[in-house]
Amino acid sequence: MRGPEVLREPGFARLWLASLCSELAEWMLQAALPVLAYQLTGSATSTAAIMVLGLLPAVVLSPLAGVLADRWDRQVLLRVVCAGQGLAAVPLAVGGADLTVVYLVMAAQAGLAAAFEPVRGALIPELVDARLVTAANGLMGFNGSVARLAGASGGGLLLGFGGMGWLVGGYLAALLVAGLLLIPRFTAGTARPEPSGRRSMLRDWLAGVGMIRRARVLRLTGVALALMSLAQGMFLVLFVLFVLHSLSGGPAEVGVLRGVQAVGGLVAGIAVATLVRRVAPAALLGWATLALGLMSLLIWNGPALTTAFGLYLGLFAVAGAPAVAATSGLLAVVQTAVPSTLTGRVLSAAFAGMAGCTAVGMWAAGALAGRLPLTGLLDVQACLQIVAGLLVLWLVVWRNGGRDRRDGSYGGRRATPVRHQ
Repeated sequence: MRGPEVLREPGFARLWLASLCSELAEWMLQAALPVLAYQLTGSATSTAAIMVLGLLPAVVLSPLAGVLADRWDRQVLLRVVCAGQGLAAVPLAVGGADLTVVYLVMAAQAGLAAAFEPVRGALIPELVDARLVTAANGLMGFNGSVARLAGASGGGLLLGFGGMGWLVGGYLAALLVAGLLLIPRFTAGTARPEPSGRRSMLRDWLAGVGMIRRARVLRLTGVALALMSLAQGMFLVLFVLFVLHSLSGGPAEVGVLRGVQAVGGLVAGIAVATLVRRVAPAALLGWATLALGLMSLLIWNGPALTTAFGLYLGLFAVAGAPAVAATSGLLAVVQTAVPSTLTGRVLSAAFAGMAGCTAVGMWAAGALAGRLPLTGLLDVQACLQIVAGLLVLWLVVWRNGGRDRRDGSYGGRRATPVRHQ
């Protein structure tokens, strides 16, 4: 059986493999560093505070990365980010188990990972035909699920059985492979960076924000994205309480249910890349977000009938599928609605907004968790997703005047042949 059509583009295939290795490395630290922070502080509150503070560099650096992605060579930027991620982890091996070192490495990793995302997202439409952009995003979502399963478990095992040296060694090895894959030039399909002249970086970034204001599909998608990010922030806090209190589980059950979502993500990533790749991006985003909200409502209210852990294992696995599909549709909406010279800035603005709204959702859930019924808060979280999905379907798909075409083009970029390398 032949693989997904998009992987027959050599440039994208290398980018896909490099992204997989980079995300594996990222998940190694994401899984291991919070554990190390908890071991050093003995406080869940302090650990959570460190994790929230670790998001701040991502909010600050994401807009900068978007401007650089539109000014500089995107492939070179990805190499620089991989090298920076490797250097950022060296203090862990040198400084040992020190809380300050853990925080600094966590913050640096979050900031550099935030830089990787808009650059990669801007590069994808230059390597594949516009009709394959959604499929390409689906395969990137597949990477995220594989990385969550393999990287998170690998990071915990390396830290637990081999110590800090083994963890850093595995992390650096994955980044080295990613960097090697990015060394050969993409000889076709890449756009030249936009000349910056004497414009300031702030002015360049504001040009990307202005594109969001001018493009109707981006404005409406941005509102839905804000609701989705608020829901995600609430989920990160309330999910733990749901497992501990509603399901009477423990830390092991929390970890298993979080990890099993990657199973659905694996299936969805392959499905988006093959079976549903021709679905219009906004339709994929809307229907997947709606499905995720309805699945969430079912899960949150399930304990009224049963708390059988096996049932929730299956439900959370299924819920991972619409989450990956929604992300693939969201990225494709931006990538096909924006000219190549603005893609990095628009994506970076979206990622920064997502991080900010996620932080607000986390704060709101934490502030209200002890004052309002848990199930009620969880239902609000699910309804935010449902409203976001319906908003996209109603205002973008059903009332768009035919602009949501199956080839994924929204006026920023049309399908063009891609030369093989």
